[in-house]
Amino acid sequence: MAQLLVTVTRTQGNNRALKAGKVYPAGYPLTFHEVPVLVDGFRRMVRELAFDISEMALTTYLCAREHGVRFTALPVFLVRGFHHGAIVVRRDSDITEPGQLAGRRVGVNRGYTVTTGVWARAILALEHGLDLDSVTWVLSGDEHVEAYRPPANVVPAGAGKKLGQLLRDGELDAVIGAPIEGPDVVPLIPAPEEAAFDALRHRGLYPINHLVVVRDDVLKANPHLAAAVFEAFAESKRRYVADLRTGAILNPDQTDRMYARVLAETGTDPLPYGIAPNRHVLELLIAQAVDQHILREPVEVESLFAPSTLDLRG
Repeated sequence: MAQLLVTVTRTQGNNRALKAGKVYPAGYPLTFHEVPVLVDGFRRMVRELAFDISEMALTTYLCAREHGVRFTALPVFLVRGFHHGAIVVRRDSDITEPGQLAGRRVGVNRGYTVTTGVWARAILALEHGLDLDSVTWVLSGDEHVEAYRPPANVVPAGAGKKLGQLLRDGELDAVIGAPIEGPDVVPLIPAPEEAAFDALRHRGLYPINHLVVVRDDVLKANPHLAAAVFEAFAESKRRYVADLRTGAILNPDQTDRMYARVLAETGTDPLPYGIAPNRHVLELLIAQAVDQHILREPVEVESLFAPSTLDLRG
């Protein structure tokens, strides 16, 4: 019997059939290791190569690859999202539009390379003309990739400091990506969901947050693994999208409703896998990773993925 491949991925609609054993990669049995806080799994994969196969934040992957971490992605894009609503300010703030963040201090949940923060900063720069280098970015945590060194305008919040409290106390002017709730906090970009769908319709902005990575030694030992795992994830996702199309999902959550709206707005698969249908957004993120001083230089999209998956679609 083939060795079980230890796999980490958070249960969600598009991988549910795979995790339930209704779909599987032929010849490559998977065993799923549950990590209660998924970002802890990312950290363990980056720092210890702790699993054979793992869900991974896209920008963390880009950064890790540049610093020599020995894993390779499959073009299985498990999580997408919209980030116009990730930037919040105090309701009584004098900041009413993103350009006013120049020269200010903005909190970022966890690390500078966190993908939500990268996409939110991209929105501020590309849609609102903010000079990102003019902002002091204040982090509540550290980076998964220990070797990465952020630019000089990135600083720690300090031990025990909470971004929400710093925002309310006026020590921060805005915060990105932190779960801050209350009537005294509002999105900086008005009607953020509608702004996000407008960006989807007119600019094709449909951010990818997570993909799947496989340890390089596992890929080397199993030449057909990458394509088999890709197809298993793709088939699981196809079943989920079919349920979205027919309204068969009982008690849909916020994520289900988002993907259903993307499907309704575009008429196409809200979770396309493969390089070809995602090239635009991948190239955009790579460019932003360079502009935001996360990557030293751009990389070719094809260089990021297992060779046997370059022409696959799912």
